[in-house]
Amino acid sequence: MLNKLRGFSNTKLAGVLITIIIIPFVFWGMGSVFSGGNSNNVAKINNETISTQDFINYINESRIDNDYIKNNIENNIIERIISEMVSKKLLNMEIDDLKLTISEKTLVKIIKKNEYFLDDQNQFSRIKYEKFLLENNLNAPDFEFKLKLEELKGNLFSYISGGIKSPDFLINKVFNDQEKNVEIDYFNLDLVYDKETSASEIDQFINENVENLKEEFIDVSYAKITPKNLIEIDDFNKEFFKKIDEIENSILNGNGINELKEQFNLKLNSLNNYNNDNKDNDIHNEIYSKKNGDRVQLVDKNDYYLLFEIIKINKVLPDKSDSEFIKRVKENLILKKKYEYNKNLFEKIQNKKLNDSEFLKISSGQDNIKKITIDSINNNKKFDNESTKLIYSLPINSFVLVTDAKNNIYLAKIINIYTKSLSEDKKKEYEEKSKKKIIDEIYNSYDLSLNEKYNVKVFQKTLDRIKNNFN
Repeated sequence: MLNKLRGFSNTKLAGVLITIIIIPFVFWGMGSVFSGGNSNNVAKINNETISTQDFINYINESRIDNDYIKNNIENNIIERIISEMVSKKLLNMEIDDLKLTISEKTLVKIIKKNEYFLDDQNQFSRIKYEKFLLENNLNAPDFEFKLKLEELKGNLFSYISGGIKSPDFLINKVFNDQEKNVEIDYFNLDLVYDKETSASEIDQFINENVENLKEEFIDVSYAKITPKNLIEIDDFNKEFFKKIDEIENSILNGNGINELKEQFNLKLNSLNNYNNDNKDNDIHNEIYSKKNGDRVQLVDKNDYYLLFEIIKINKVLPDKSDSEFIKRVKENLILKKKYEYNKNLFEKIQNKKLNDSEFLKISSGQDNIKKITIDSINNNKKFDNESTKLIYSLPINSFVLVTDAKNNIYLAKIINIYTKSLSEDKKKEYEEKSKKKIIDEIYNSYDLSLNEKYNVKVFQKTLDRIKNNFN
């Protein structure tokens, strides 16, 4: 049957492969396994090697752009690729060791049930199958081989975690970890922040942040290009876009806006010492937002093209008589005070130096303290998701800083925690969640056993040579 399915594949389609399925599970980390020597091999697992040619083939098959690798050498992209290769090799070795297999008959069934290859009657369509392979530059044997490997990996994970049954106490624990009622007292710290700024504080803040407070003023020349002022008609036709291509080529050749003006008979406008103070002018806003890009730019604005050249950028500290500048300084100063206040409060919580009397004192009175009961870890009506998860991870009498969807910051205390009884309609859901928790722990243990079972080495000299080749 597989031979029939792959009948068309003896053609030119011997090109680059794509990854069909990626299982989000990695057993192996780089760790301290680097060694020298062995210039033709990138890594070795027991007696099996991964050669430099394997590494090149893997990059080609994965369609990883060479420029992307080059630009991310310092971000350990090479190490990550090798880590991924070793992880896949380990999985394949473990599959062989456990003698896991999948028959061609089973593989045919998997292919025939894939929704990508079904017609309107939910029947397998060879045309769809062949079209899929063609569109992805695949041939059938390679696709089926990779699919078989991924199915075997799935079988490996099933083998590892098969037969798991979660005990009732763990099911109830997982349920209450997520569905318990948590009663808290809280108040908005915006009620207690210091929002006053003195003249001396403003002066000190300016002196300490001169470079950050400088504003950029630009000198720019620009032209609004339409069919009317470029080819003297109103239509966006081939002639217009041909001229646009010529302008783009001239920019790429290093021509400035004055040369473009002469070449295409453009009318230029100028802005001097502009700092985006005219918020209602779309053209000026567009230019200012792109001031740190290329010196000469051509921007497609749908109804027209905007051509401009940044002549000069001046960074200037505004005068203290500028009311907008002082307003911005005050806002930044208040933000700094809030940050420092929150940091100090967080340190008190971490060091367990916050108590009930301090909590009441900070709130500036009992009237500011509110009470709420959260009934689920997924309840984000008051606080955002991450804050609710944090609350659910803490014991009774804990203090915590939390936020809401509008970025308001609150100081809260967990007053009471009430457990619930697991209802029958939720039992199945939490059986699965509990089982997943056990499986995750088994995977972690299996990861450690693989590290002991397989001796992994990565050859540092080869790694350095690969990096040099990309550089």
